[in-house]
Amino acid sequence: MTVNFDSRKFRAVRKERGLSQEMLAELADTSTRYVSALENGQKRNPSAILLFQFSDALGVPMEDLMKSQEQEE
Repeated sequence: MTVNFDSRKFRAVRKERGLSQEMLAELADTSTRYVSALENGQKRNPSAILLFQFSDALGVPMEDLMKSQEQEE
């Protein structure tokens, strides 16, 4: 099984929490530009540290920002 960052879930959770991209960037100690790039699919896999910072800022487990796919053999 492969686990990847899910930009749609990321954006949905941010909006559910009522946070702007700017507010999330500040809470996660990163740039608004990077948050935007993740949400738009321009960046696809944040580092484990940033993923933790985003999940902490959003108040969700890291798994809530991920999608899994079965690997084909």
